[in-house]
Amino acid sequence: MKARSLSLLEEALGAWAYTRDGVVAEVKNLPEPALDFKPTGASRTARELVQHIIESGLLMSGELPRPDGDFQRKPYPELLAEHASGVLRHRTKAALLSALKRTHADGATRLRSAGEVGMLQAIRQFNGEPATRFSWMHHAIAHEEYHRGQLALYARLVGRVPALTKLIHGG
Repeated sequence: MKARSLSLLEEALGAWAYTRDGVVAEVKNLPEPALDFKPTGASRTARELVQHIIESGLLMSGELPRPDGDFQRKPYPELLAEHASGVLRHRTKAALLSALKRTHADGATRLRSAGEVGMLQAIRQFNGEPATRFSWMHHAIAHEEYHRGQLALYARLVGRVPALTKLIHGG
């Protein structure tokens, strides 16, 4: 069987899908009451982490495809309001899971609309430095994986085996 060659954009979107599917699995693994768990007073709750993941994905998939995309074109709160308003209304486990899936599908469509050549173009990052849109997309995926890891730790702290651990061990 001949291996299918993927474009850089499809590979990046595949990486994001893998990460988002992992976040979904970790959220599914948590019982509803655990969404209010946070390990310390300074930490986010599991619910707040999931809302943040949704917001970050919306910000990425909203700003990167814009021809005038620039993470400094507005103050951060205004960019967030433009791309991710209403996320905090998702409070139940079912609503969060639905939003994770829907915003990922919509975001992938928006990123595909930029095209591979568009994603190779520069964008100004939050620190003012230029980077390709692909580079920033990989940063956003790594950010989402970071928070996925936090959700897995939260699962351990509430007495659950993380979803990825279950997958690895066949359970």
